[in-house]
Amino acid sequence: MRGKLLQILADSTSSSTNSMGSRNFLPKYTSTQPISPVSKQPALRLPLTADPPGPQNPPRQLVWLIFGGTGHMGRYIAKTALSYNDLVVVVGRTFENSPEYMKKLQEDNAKCLGLLCDVRARETVKQVIDKTIAHFGRIDVIVNCSGYGVIGACEDQDEYDIRNQFETNFMGTLNIIQLSLSYFRERKTGRYLIFSSTSGALGVPGLGPYCASKYAVEGLMESMLYEIDSFNIKITLVESGHMRRDNVNEFASHPPVVADDHALSSPPALYSHFFVKPPSEPYNTPTAPAAHAMRMLMWLGDKQPASAVKAAELTWQLGHCSYPPLRLVLGTYAVESIRERLKYVTEEIEDWKHLNFPLEDQQPSPNATAKDDEASMANKQDHEDAATSSPA
Repeated sequence: MRGKLLQILADSTSSSTNSMGSRNFLPKYTSTQPISPVSKQPALRLPLTADPPGPQNPPRQLVWLIFGGTGHMGRYIAKTALSYNDLVVVVGRTFENSPEYMKKLQEDNAKCLGLLCDVRARETVKQVIDKTIAHFGRIDVIVNCSGYGVIGACEDQDEYDIRNQFETNFMGTLNIIQLSLSYFRERKTGRYLIFSSTSGALGVPGLGPYCASKYAVEGLMESMLYEIDSFNIKITLVESGHMRRDNVNEFASHPPVVADDHALSSPPALYSHFFVKPPSEPYNTPTAPAAHAMRMLMWLGDKQPASAVKAAELTWQLGHCSYPPLRLVLGTYAVESIRERLKYVTEEIEDWKHLNFPLEDQQPSPNATAKDDEASMANKQDHEDAATSSPA
């Protein structure tokens, strides 16, 4: 079973991790009325139990704040929301996008505002939230697609690699939520759509620290779900598989605007949504488990990538539905791998449950055992006496 997991389970993964920005990715604003979401009736829809947008639940115009909005998945979500006449704030990473580029987003589409932010820096997150409220008057949905991942053995990843993954993926998410939660609580409404990945549900060789950061995000969101439910604030974790770039030419990357000293001294190679750490000698073999993540990404890219366009459509429906799930698993591969992982955990529990034992305070005391034995002997003697005295 464990071998099967290594073959089937992997992070396809995170569409959440940012890709470099590109020019003119948003549809230009026109005065014509956009296509009604009700009349569109997309083929792929959330189940009726979620009360998705439609004739029975006409969608109203929402304000979307999308962190990681210039990355691969964030860009598609922004385009989809704008096509449905929603208002969108696209937040790009400060070291990947220029102010001129973000300003041009608003020039191209009056319903879009482009801002810069580093989710690791709380002050920049607060500035983005304040500017969004000042510009559009409110925030209805906050999406976090920002992320950072490194492919490499746990032993090969240095402190910078590990801290950067945790500060971006976990602390970045926590910063966004802590700085916006009071606003949603006062309004008694709000929605978080946090992009995790299959790495938040299973461990993948070669992505140890990345998986750990995603596990942390999942634990944080699941705990907060109970804390904020009474405030009518909803949370959904989007666990996505490897996302296909439906229009590759549209996503020509450009070099980072700002690079730190570490990036300049040892720039890692970029593969898919991840940086690749050169393997040390013990892990530098074609079949090394630490190279599993890259092998799986290559296989998924050829075989079973999920459509980013369809994922963005479902994400838009999540923002407008009445009863969103805690987790939404996107992509056939993601569904299969997470289901297999849960099956493995269940089977392992069953295999070892016979070793369970009661706590010490639940075990019977010696005195109680002696009294039980005396009572048992007395009952036995009574039965024997009764049998002896009975007539033949």
